[in-house]
Amino acid sequence: MHPPSSSSELQNAIRLRAREIFERSGKLPSRDLENWSQAEAEILREYETRAARKAIVINVEGVVYTGEYEAASAGGYRPGEWHAGEAVPVRFLENKMYIRRRNGQELETNIIKRLG
Repeated sequence: MHPPSSSSELQNAIRLRAREIFERSGKLPSRDLENWSQAEAEILREYETRAARKAIVINVEGVVYTGEYEAASAGGYRPGEWHAGEAVPVRFLENKMYIRRRNGQELETNIIKRLG
């Protein structure tokens, strides 16, 4: 789910979710406000969660790893810190990929995809 590009897109997403809630709950009458409130909370939470998670792609000896990280706990990391083809120190531990940054800190990611 991508962030809404307009308030009408957000309203439409909430409306569709409220309809799903209405149908799932057996189409109970007189619950419009409750269904809308629940739908709004769910949709906003989903958008915020998506915005908080970021991904980085690293090629290690022909194997391409995609690591997902939480923006809030990335220690100030911003996409573009490295350039394509630049050598980047990386280590792996189970389903984690740790990427050494120029400032000496490591960016901890969860490996979500491995190709190659």
